Amino acid sequence: MQISELLAHETLRLILLTGEPVGEITGVVVTDLPRPGRYLSGGELVLTGMMWRHRPADSAVFVDHLVRAGVTALAAGDARLGHVPEDLVDACRERGLALVEVPIEVSFGAVIDVVDRRMAGEQRLALGRHRRIFAAVAEGAGLPEFFRMAHDELGVTGGVISATGRVIAGEVPDASRMAYEFLRAVRLPHVTADPRTIFTVDRSHRVAGWALVLDGDVNPEIGFELAACVALERTRMEEGRRVERRLLEQLIGLAGSADLPELSARMRTCGLDVASPYAIVACTALRAAASDGPDAATLGGLVLEEMLDRTVVAVAAADAGLALVPLGDSVEELTTSLKARLAALSAPGVRLSVGVSAALTGPAAIRGGIEEAGYARRMADARDGGLVTSDEIYTHALLLATVPDDIRRGFASRLLDPLFGYDRKHQADLVRTLSTFLDCAGSWNVCAERLHVHVNTVRYRIRRVEELTGRNLTTMADRVDLYLALRAS
Repeated sequence: MQISELLAHETLRLILLTGEPVGEITGVVVTDLPRPGRYLSGGELVLTGMMWRHRPADSAVFVDHLVRAGVTALAAGDARLGHVPEDLVDACRERGLALVEVPIEVSFGAVIDVVDRRMAGEQRLALGRHRRIFAAVAEGAGLPEFFRMAHDELGVTGGVISATGRVIAGEVPDASRMAYEFLRAVRLPHVTADPRTIFTVDRSHRVAGWALVLDGDVNPEIGFELAACVALERTRMEEGRRVERRLLEQLIGLAGSADLPELSARMRTCGLDVASPYAIVACTALRAAASDGPDAATLGGLVLEEMLDRTVVAVAAADAGLALVPLGDSVEELTTSLKARLAALSAPGVRLSVGVSAALTGPAAIRGGIEEAGYARRMADARDGGLVTSDEIYTHALLLATVPDDIRRGFASRLLDPLFGYDRKHQADLVRTLSTFLDCAGSWNVCAERLHVHVNTVRYRIRRVEELTGRNLTTMADRVDLYLALRAS
């Protein structure tokens, strides 16, 4: 309720003594405490009989407390003094607080009744608006219609974005920055410097979630209600995608075991052209110290769908989320897009690892493409996250990626632990010298130059390496063993 509406009420006959008749009244408080600030939350109309006033200086103290609390207006009754004293008028004028005179014949109860009835009507009206919006969404109104109604009914504007910064509906200027703030906010809702208010749409993990971005510093209750409407629409959209995921899951499960005509039919059922090129993408999203929620493969599949703008579906396989992605121009174009999305999804406590196969054609290539993308994804995971393509795995790293972690660590430990122990005990540099020596193809002089030591120092250290490991670095086989051990450690 506005101050002007209260002044216009004929039965109250209130008089504005100072200030402007603007400002929203959120409630009414009656008080005669000299320092009422602790009992006020802001936006109130304060009614007072001025029992607190014993001398003129008391007015400034009283008004200071009201201003600090953020009240909308002060209404002073004439019953005690027969008028509103000039010192109170001056105090309100100097501090910019609206002051209203309540005539002797008007009770505070009458003022409260008018405000309460008007606010109850506003609440019913707001509730009706909210119900209309929610009902429209429940009946199938899409997100564009939802935002039109939010603007018309509530005066709220904004949009929905994914964690990658893609605008799903509405209008969100600088969506990539809003996505960054969404991913890194300590708590939600989060108010930006603009200001805009960011709400999470549902309970999905943020890296696979949607954010509702509303213009201004929005009342949380309104924001939560609107976010629930968006979540309802997202749930409805997910229903159709569940069927698509089930079909893809069946196709992947049959790859390598069914005959080609059946696989071809399955591909067409999944909306894939048998003659067109595609790539297989594998993704995991590993959460630090996670004890509940989706596993790395399930969350990886959900993240992958968002990175691909939900143009395809992904399924959770044994160790990663998998998607078959039709290629536009090339694998390179797909890779460039995924790298950009990965960079946008840098969220604290989450490691994203993505592997991309080569360009494939036809159903016979599915099984090999899954293995290829899986090897690349494991290599990315070994690098602490990121994206690896099939071009990068056809090296010794492919062999290491296929070896179980415990065997790989055991192999590296058996060969290198004596060197690490020697370095710790003697403040030596055997491990770095060995790595540099192998990178220099066994050249004593080049190794010495890189390490900035005398060549005899290199010879001494390499002899010590051979003694501790029992290997002969003049032979190719032992050099390869030590090289792989360093890469596996």
